[in-house]
Formats: sequence, structure tokens, C-alpha cells
Amino acid sequence: MANLETLIERGERLLARLEHWTGDVSEPDWSALAFQWRQDAGPWPVGGRGHLFPIRHPQPVTLDDLLNLDRQKQALVQNTRQFLAGLPANNALLSGARGTGKSSLVKALLTAFATEGLRMVEVDKAHLVELPMIVAPLRDRPERFLVYTDDLSSEAGDPAYKALKAILDGSLQAPPDNVLIYATSNRRHLMPEFMAENDAARVIEGELHPGEAIEEKVSLSERFGLWLSFYPFTQEEYLAVVRHWIERLDERGEALAALDEKAAMQFATQRGSRSGRVARQFAVDWVGRRGLDRG
Repeated sequence: MANLETLIERGERLLARLEHWTGDVSEPDWSALAFQWRQDAGPWPVGGRGHLFPIRHPQPVTLDDLLNLDRQKQALVQNTRQFLAGLPANNALLSGARGTGKSSLVKALLTAFATEGLRMVEVDKAHLVELPMIVAPLRDRPERFLVYTDDLSSEAGDPAYKALKAILDGSLQAPPDNVLIYATSNRRHLMPEFMAENDAARVIEGELHPGEAIEEKVSLSERFGLWLSFYPFTQEEYLAVVRHWIERLDERGEALAALDEKAAMQFATQRGSRSGRVARQFAVDWVGRRGLDRG
């Protein structure tokens, strides 16, 4: 009897530990507009169980706030409208210079189309290896989900690289019809490119054939059917964004009337970038300072 009681006690302890490792298995709160995939701390080699945590206050980015991106906006909005209508649509890769509106454009889609059933799941690139588990509960939902990963980059041997390729193209199991992947990256081909890789290229009958390393890098980015490139702003484009944000942040209009364009350009020079992000940062600083001066 004592041995039986000991076994029962050990079994109860084991079940308690398993419950701690796996975490809460309850359904996500599907009333939320956006989710973030998080992983509980735990003793597993890769941590505890992952969950879709609701984001209660998504950033209120609007399409009208994104200037100098008309071509990119039109293409991504069109693709998203097709997706929401149940029509064929492509996974999208937004690449280019930092701070030029890649992430903001994706976030603005949620603001624009949440009432039409669009939902967003933010996945850190460190958790891309878990993509099959992330999209599994989304498959049978009536909503349409954008799986969004920011600042994507990878190495060819990274397990996340293989998981992403499988979801984009499908393995034996077809990808869900109600899920698309929108990713941003500072690199067009998502992985570091090295000069030595060009040495493997060969010219055959007048045609240039890339080496295997380059082919492998292109093989991931080409799985995105929609490529959108983003570029640094010209001086006039940068100043236009500065004026836009000052007008949005200062209802009285006094900060815009007092705008010192030379100070705005110096602000950009100090940060080494004429981008939408830097323009908004200057506008916040400019309007804040004027507000303090008014008392």
C-alpha cells in the first residue's frame, strides 16, 4: 500500500510539473484585433508553451499618416483587399532603409481593415520556428489573419528559415487560406551577403549563373509573391513629413508657423537618416519644446 501511495504521489507531482511546463491551454480571446505570440518561461530547452496573447491597445497608425509611399501603399492595400475578399493574394516582403515606413504600413492595415475582419499576429523572428504551431489555431477561424514579423533576417542553417519556407510554400500540408505573412527586412534577400559568395558564380555561354550560396539566399525571398522596396526620403519629402506631424501634434498651429527647417535638417543629419521615423521624432521634440515655452 505504501508503494502504491508513493507512486500516486509521484504521479501527481509529475502532472503538476507538466501542467507548469505546458501552461494554460485555454482558447485565445478571439475578440481582440491583434495578438502577439509569446512563450512562457519554463524548463523545456526552448522555454515553456507558446500562446497567442491579445494586444489590447494596437498602435493607431493610419494610412493617411504615411507620406511619400503612394506606390507601396497602393500595392499592399490592393493585395490585402484581395485577401479579405477571399481571393488569391500574395505573402509580402517589405524591404529597404530603416525608418522609411515598412512596419508602419503593415500596422496601418489593421487600423484600415479591422472592421472587415482583418486580424494581426505579431511574431518575433526568434519564434519563427514555431510557425506551424502559431498558424494551427487560426486555420478554422472566420477572421483573416496577417502574421507579421519585423526586421526579418536569417542564416541558411537556421531552423526558423526552414519553418518560414514551409509556411510560405506549404509542405505536404497546404498553408491556411485565411493566413498571409507580411514581413519587413533591411535586406532584400533576408540573409547576410558576403563578397566571397560571388566567387562561386560562373559564366556559361555568356550567361551569369549565381553560386549555390546566393541561390539559397534568393530561394527564401522569392517565396514572397509581393516585393515592395522602400528608400530614404529626399530633403523635400522629409520636410513634408515633418510639417505633417507638427500639424497633427499641435492643434493650435503655432509650432508649424515657427518651424525652422534648418533645425529639422540638422536633426536628420545628426541621426544619419532622412526618414519618416526621424521626421516624426523631430516633430515631437519641436512641438514639445514650443509647448513648454508657452507655459
